[in-house]
Amino acid sequence: MSLDFDRIDALVFDIDGTLADTDDHLVDQIASVLDAVPFVSGRRATKLARQLVMGAETPVNAAYGMLDKLGLDDEFSRVKGRTKDLVERAREQRQRRAERPAGAADEVPHDMVPDVEEMLHALAERYPISAMSTGGESRIRAFLEHHGVLEHFSAVAGAQTTPRMKPYPDPLLYCAEAMGVAPERCLVIGDTTVDMRTARAGGAQAVGVLCGFGTEEELRREGAALILATTSDLLGVLAPSEDEIEGSAEPAAEADEDAAVRSHSEAGETPEA
Repeated sequence: MSLDFDRIDALVFDIDGTLADTDDHLVDQIASVLDAVPFVSGRRATKLARQLVMGAETPVNAAYGMLDKLGLDDEFSRVKGRTKDLVERAREQRQRRAERPAGAADEVPHDMVPDVEEMLHALAERYPISAMSTGGESRIRAFLEHHGVLEHFSAVAGAQTTPRMKPYPDPLLYCAEAMGVAPERCLVIGDTTVDMRTARAGGAQAVGVLCGFGTEEELRREGAALILATTSDLLGVLAPSEDEIEGSAEPAAEADEDAAVRSHSEAGETPEA
């Protein structure tokens, strides 16, 4: 599957892990607990911690099932309780954020993924842009306003904006309608399999980014047409600089010249200098 650029009329971004650099502190906490479990140390602990946090935003707690399937010894049981507590904290934290009014005194906006602000400013000159998230709409707007990019967003779909949340297509359909674009002509950008499934359910293309929770294998399996190391790389894909365009054009020009030389040679002609 490859990206069809002719079908891209608008962009719909996920928030957490795609535009916002979220949950890393909690991931580190859970990873430090899992690090004591045999066979789950180091990178495995971090990967599992990210999956646990990601599972905390779904109605069904897939995280607990994943823990039980590990089939580890008694040492795991000693840390399992602490891990469950941390995952529960992730769920409660997300719920508080969803219910908290915009601008609340104790709300500290997350950082943006590096270089995303510049990317949004540039892409907004070419495409209508919207955002969809399982977080509260007021929190999303506060985050975007804090970073000076809210003006670029035609619509924001949060947890209570539509009857159903991701992976149902409702948030995507809401954003598409607000932008005046057919959903199948939207490009969804996200970091989780939930984002990819949402795009597929709405008939849209999807780009997966690796700066959040999903892995390349997971994102491709759920339909990502393109995988990027980080969200800001999308700018080079959709709005390449003149240097990038010239760099890609040079090999093609050289190939055309070589083909012309071969054609003249085969005909017994000498190409003009």
